[in-house]
Amino acid sequence: MKNWSLVFLFMICGVLYVSCGSDNDAQICDQRVVIDATEYTTAPMDALVIGSLTFNGDCLEITFSAGGCDGKSWELKLIDSGAISESLPPQRNLILSLKNDEFCEALITQTLTVDIAPLQIEGSSIQLNLVNTGDEILYTYGS
Repeated sequence: MKNWSLVFLFMICGVLYVSCGSDNDAQICDQRVVIDATEYTTAPMDALVIGSLTFNGDCLEITFSAGGCDGKSWELKLIDSGAISESLPPQRNLILSLKNDEFCEALITQTLTVDIAPLQIEGSSIQLNLVNTGDEILYTYGS
């Protein structure tokens, strides 16, 4: 009876191992882009400076700096206006919203990753304009 219990236990472990295997193509971002015209116009926009914008699949990695104590209380969102400019390539306007209630004078640098897959439209690329920082980047997707 003990042997069958062990065999059954190993079978369950094997099934769990196979079903929970990692997917090398999956990216995990810190958050997902918000597409909302109202939030785009009303979100807080405390001062920040973009250091770099890079892609890791459909995650946009944003390295930025702002004044503060340690940045732990910051509230960040990447917000899209919902409008798409008819140009070549098409363009979307976004803001990197920062709510910063820290009153220290240190310059803090952080990196945020945002899932921007919801910004995809027909075609294979779109220009992303961060209007509150003046930064822009071409997002290419699909194959």
